[in-house]
Amino acid sequence: MQAYTYVEKGKFALLEKPKPVLLHERDAIVKVTLASICSSDLHIKHGSVPRAVPGITVGHEMVGVVESVGSAVTHVKPGDRVTVNVETFCGECFFCKKGFVNNCTDENGGWALGCRIDGGQTEYVRVPFADQGLNKIPDGVTDRQALLVGDVLATGFWAARISEITAEDTVLILGAGPTGICTLLCVMLKQPKRIIVCEKDESRVRFINKHYPEVLTVSPDECLNFVRTNSDHGGADVVLEVAGAESTFRLAWECARPNAIVTVVALYDKAQVLPLPDMYGKNLTFKTGGVDGCNCEETLRLIAEGKLDTEPLITHTYPLSRIEEAYELFENRRDNVIKVAVECS
Repeated sequence: MQAYTYVEKGKFALLEKPKPVLLHERDAIVKVTLASICSSDLHIKHGSVPRAVPGITVGHEMVGVVESVGSAVTHVKPGDRVTVNVETFCGECFFCKKGFVNNCTDENGGWALGCRIDGGQTEYVRVPFADQGLNKIPDGVTDRQALLVGDVLATGFWAARISEITAEDTVLILGAGPTGICTLLCVMLKQPKRIIVCEKDESRVRFINKHYPEVLTVSPDECLNFVRTNSDHGGADVVLEVAGAESTFRLAWECARPNAIVTVVALYDKAQVLPLPDMYGKNLTFKTGGVDGCNCEETLRLIAEGKLDTEPLITHTYPLSRIEEAYELFENRRDNVIKVAVECS
């Protein structure tokens, strides 16, 4: 089968590999129908993920059809259409039982697919802990509608969930990339009083204005004054930092009102500094860390009910045979790309 592979730092290649087999009673083999490209794949390519293993098939955002399951798998069966969770987790350790599945203590726990074990930019993928990592796609929900459930939508849903958003809040989201827009969609479910999105890319601002006209948009240069003007208590009640730049990290706490919640979703290339003397008296609560993707069943239900729609984010589609073109487009942000779907079968 064809598999897009991490060869060495700076190099991915479409290689011929054997079809995966069941290695454990809790495994499933999934025939991948549709995959996507994530910024984390680019981090692997450029050597920013030290735990990534050269030789692995990349990709951790995919949907498909279950082909076979191990003897201990009970929640899915061959023929089921499924989403694949970005995280593999045992469901049994202390952290899994608390819902902190990103911190699963099993050796295969956390982000394994497309990083430490073969992922899904290919024709078939082996998914460990299939009962936890696979969710059945409801009838009437297409592969394209479900494609982002296991990763960027899971991140947005988790971020909105932990941010304690109320109906009276002004919510600021920094960044309108794929994760930022998924975060926006999940914040909209909370129906806060006001949502502001800060983004410097004009094409992404136009995307927000077109699809979500009730959302206010602002550039980073004007963000601080805009938020203070368009909030009730001198700043945002909740800030979600999804952009991952030094400047946006600073904007996050500057734009927050005293006693606000700042949720940091972004992944940074280097350490960030909290200038505590400058922040003294703001009494901010920071929430940080990787996604806990344990709400995929709920997001699939919301998609089926018409309450979540991420399909507009898929701006381009390529066959697996042309995945290198898809990466070039995505990495260089050409043609107003947001997300790319890769047809694998």
